[in-house]
Amino acid sequence: MLVGAAACLLVCAALPVCPQESKAAEYRSKANFLATLPSFVDWPESAFTSVQSPFHICVRGDFSFGTSLAELARGASPHGRRVEVRWVRKDEELRNCHIVFISRSESKRCAKLLQLLEGSGVLTVGETESFLSAGGAISFSFEHETLQFEVNLIAADAAHLKISSRLLALARHVLGKTEAAKG
Repeated sequence: MLVGAAACLLVCAALPVCPQESKAAEYRSKANFLATLPSFVDWPESAFTSVQSPFHICVRGDFSFGTSLAELARGASPHGRRVEVRWVRKDEELRNCHIVFISRSESKRCAKLLQLLEGSGVLTVGETESFLSAGGAISFSFEHETLQFEVNLIAADAAHLKISSRLLALARHVLGKTEAAKG
């Protein structure tokens, strides 16, 4: 199962698409990535209220790929847990999530949302240019008709999350402690 998920991420991250299908392909790629992501991250047991608790993937802001994400997540069971997708409208509800995707539509509030989630054990994923520098963990970009992503290991470590080396190997860039010390 994990090998299949890794292959899926690799295909989604590197497969170019036709220009006329660009927006639909972008949404499918983001949905696929988010639905598969829990297989490549380890959360502390304290992040779940019970052994049966599901993964909560939450979206704050525009949710253009919501139907695709819900369909892809429906059959997933990473780490033996089912996945639930939620569109969160109240900031305080974000701390009850395991993965929070902060949409581009929330760019003016992004820093505030990331500050709210500091130390909460939530994996933050965004799509704005300054997302990683603001403290986000994974940042999407869709360039040359291909989904790309970057990872901020400092943010992941601060959230007590362990990101698989298989996922890190697919990242366009990984910001680690040594790079942060330089900046």
